[in-house]
Amino acid sequence: MNHLDSAAGLGRRQMFKLAGLAGLTAALPACGRGFGGGGGDSGKIEINMVWWGDAQRAELTQKSLDLFQTANPGVRVRTEYQDSSPYKDKLAARFAAGDPPDLMAMRFDSLREYTDRGTLLDLSAYAGRLDLSGLTPQAKALGQVGEKTYGVPSGLNTIGFVVDKTLTDRYGVAVPDGDRWSWDEYAAFAEQITKASRGKVYGSNFEPWTVANLLVFARQRGEDFFTADGRLGATAATVTAWFQLTVDLRARGGLPPAGFIDQNNGSSPAQSYLAKKSIASQIIPTNNLLGYNQACGGGLALLRIPGESQAKRRGQSVDTPALWSIAAKARHPQETLALLNFLINDAEAAKVAGATRGVPPNRTLAEQTAPALDPDSRRSAEFLTKLQGEQLPPSYPYPVGASKLTNILKVISTEVEFGRTSPADAGQQFITEARKAITT
Repeated sequence: MNHLDSAAGLGRRQMFKLAGLAGLTAALPACGRGFGGGGGDSGKIEINMVWWGDAQRAELTQKSLDLFQTANPGVRVRTEYQDSSPYKDKLAARFAAGDPPDLMAMRFDSLREYTDRGTLLDLSAYAGRLDLSGLTPQAKALGQVGEKTYGVPSGLNTIGFVVDKTLTDRYGVAVPDGDRWSWDEYAAFAEQITKASRGKVYGSNFEPWTVANLLVFARQRGEDFFTADGRLGATAATVTAWFQLTVDLRARGGLPPAGFIDQNNGSSPAQSYLAKKSIASQIIPTNNLLGYNQACGGGLALLRIPGESQAKRRGQSVDTPALWSIAAKARHPQETLALLNFLINDAEAAKVAGATRGVPPNRTLAEQTAPALDPDSRRSAEFLTKLQGEQLPPSYPYPVGASKLTNILKVISTEVEFGRTSPADAGQQFITEARKAITT
């Protein structure tokens, strides 16, 4: 599961052009889950803020907003949230209808698509109202396109492997050294779990169609999956190796058999195969450790992605679950800038929000809030803090059209999973389709 879930349907380039989507916007509820514009009648300046997430994230976000509204009694923040899969289409519908939200969670793979149309505010022009001095250059770069800033990380995270130690203990399999394990050691570990449990539990699973996973693998092979100038940098050989890894793991029994994993099963920790005890390990965004550990009954160990010590270069990077962006046509840009500045730099806001969106991007606040975090959130924060002290590759904003790649990978990886396409053919097919997607 990954914070860049991609919804099926029309590409965003088409969606911005279809005036008929205005009707979709009008049909959406005005508040709560699902979003769609509308104004307030409270007499206060109203800021519309939208994001994706669950009820727990909404509750923690509201606690931060309550602090802001108390300090700014003339402002009301109307919040709306949505599940991750339909979010991008509904956000596109708002823009297509000429009714963009003021402050929004912006998918990392969509930033260039919105900036190319001039639909987002250049935040670098408002340095006097938005203080980003507490962010590292790497964190700032996540929201930059060229020399301009169009987003601020809502939090920082990365991906990691979680291993259910209750299962490894039950079947007598040692958990590898998570700082140094290789892909070969990972394969052997997964195979041991499956064999020791006599197939009751499969050793591992990860989503080969999740771009963030493949991106790390590509970096380890010396390639930037996406380049700084917005191109596809991965080669067919790397994508072939990625698919071959899954084929070999499945043949050894380390991954479940073809068809075992339902791609539409849902993305929440409670719905995961890890929570069902069907698998013993998987890749997750680190900011979701708390939810997964609760769903699994405790006992999850957090490890780095395999291959980091043996690779040509580091694959892991410091990333963000989402960026905060402001619409270029925000109704109240000054108040919205004040709200964004508050969310990024206010110590109390960071404290009550917890780690639902990852580690605070402001490093001072991250250090201040860490002791008050629950044990799992503190573990994920420490994991990320340690990484930030290392020499890591940068993360570049995804090219225009990159949001289509998850669906392309899903289709191709399914064909590989069922043996209908070879890894070599799949690698070449992906490169061909990906290049078309990000240039059209």
